[in-house]
Amino acid sequence: MMPDRNPFQELERMFEQMNRQFEQSPWSMGQEGMLGRGSVDIDLADQGEEFVVTADLPGFEKDDIDVQCTEDQLTIRAERERETETSEENYLRRERSDERMQRSVRLPEPVDADGVSAKFQNGVLTVTLPKVGSSDRGQNIDIE
Repeated sequence: MMPDRNPFQELERMFEQMNRQFEQSPWSMGQEGMLGRGSVDIDLADQGEEFVVTADLPGFEKDDIDVQCTEDQLTIRAERERETETSEENYLRRERSDERMQRSVRLPEPVDADGVSAKFQNGVLTVTLPKVGSSDRGQNIDIE
């Protein structure tokens, strides 16, 4: 006898894969437009009793980053403004730019949103998500 399979689980996996491929494509509109990145590269590791997500956010400061978690999804947002001014002889140039990046990842198992912790050091965000427990509400995560 074959075990019961959830057809929606396979569909969800396929949609997540398509979303990742679209985010990585050079023509992705993202929040940065046609040429901007808009997506945060992450590593998701299963450490037994917890998941550990590592995200590279070079050039961002701790206060530029927002991390939110529910029992089955982690969302990382980073936003910063840059302003440069260059003066050469009679030429003055002033540029301003906004950079926004975001990534949401569905977690393979429910996590305890109240027990999630985050550290940001040298441009690398590490989020530790203990497994078990459930919470229907989202949780903002303070970054150390």
